[in-house]
Amino acid sequence: MAGWYWTRWPSREGLERDAESGPRRLLTGLGRAVLLITVCWGTFADGRYAGWAVVVAVAGLAAAVGLSAGYLHASREQHPVPAFALSAAVVGAAWLANWGGAILLADVLWYGLAVTALVRLPPAPAVLVAAAALGSYTAVSWASWLSIIATVGGLVMLGYLMRLDLEARGTARRLLVQERAARAAETESAALAERARIAREIHDVLAHSLSAQLVHLEAARLMLDAGTDREQVRERVVAARRMAQDGLAETRQALSALRGEFTPVGEFLVELTERERAELTVTGTPRPLAAEPALAVRRTAQEAVTNVRKHAPGARCSVELRYLADAVELEVRNSRAPRGETPGGLAASGGGYGLLGMRERAELLGGTLLAGPEDGGWRVQLRVPG
Repeated sequence: MAGWYWTRWPSREGLERDAESGPRRLLTGLGRAVLLITVCWGTFADGRYAGWAVVVAVAGLAAAVGLSAGYLHASREQHPVPAFALSAAVVGAAWLANWGGAILLADVLWYGLAVTALVRLPPAPAVLVAAAALGSYTAVSWASWLSIIATVGGLVMLGYLMRLDLEARGTARRLLVQERAARAAETESAALAERARIAREIHDVLAHSLSAQLVHLEAARLMLDAGTDREQVRERVVAARRMAQDGLAETRQALSALRGEFTPVGEFLVELTERERAELTVTGTPRPLAAEPALAVRRTAQEAVTNVRKHAPGARCSVELRYLADAVELEVRNSRAPRGETPGGLAASGGGYGLLGMRERAELLGGTLLAGPEDGGWRVQLRVPG
């Protein structure tokens, strides 16, 4: 791990332009402009260059700026060979500038190279490049040793602090990207959950209503084939028409449910059992239920009672709602179908996703749903917190 650390490039995310704030980028641009103007002023203001020497000095300054820009780009993009080669070229350009009398330019090149190396390069080559740059400055400086030590120490500390800032900005950017990805995944998950909820609502309303209509229409067809009295057939057709009207009402209730508006569970069960000719028993102290538990009870009762009529026509059906201390239980039972009553084509109506939808509702609420044969009939028991 230690060897890997010394050859590891710093966080690239912290160097990206969009990772910097607007004021930071403005200050960086202004700082570079001021530095360039200062170097130009310090190089040419005293008039030491004249004639062709001015041309050579300007060309040398332009070359130094170009080498520095290339080094900054290579270190930003983390290209090791160009970065190290250009850093050596910058050190050489600083020596030439110092030899030609451009002391300020040479010092700026050495200072900038040392600091940026400590910020952008891996630790091992950064130490070598900074040592070469600051060693060159020390070798030609006429200042006192105390001044040199203070300058070198200050530059090293500046480079170290800037590297820490770079790493912090890179970490913050990575965390931001991860947070955005997590939010996108959460949004997608919420959308899928909502789609599943709407799918359950469509099944619970349409499958219940249409399958009930199919039950009566299929019964009417069987009666017609058997030559049953016209009045009895008419009763089945009227019942199917009533189921269609109830389906419209259920559709309106489903839309209200999707908006979070519900009729009381007790009233719904009374209407359901009266319509399906089932027995209703309520135990415990009735209390208002939250939206999701109430919807689970409604849909489970609706699906279970409909299944009784589809798969066990003529069987006795009972519905019991129990209010417990911290939960609510719904139990729907049916006896064995009378002899001669078989599901026939009636059991084929519906979408086939009723039991799955009931179990999904229970599990999403942290509850349970049990369904299976009992004493020749069928039993469905739902228990959800509420």
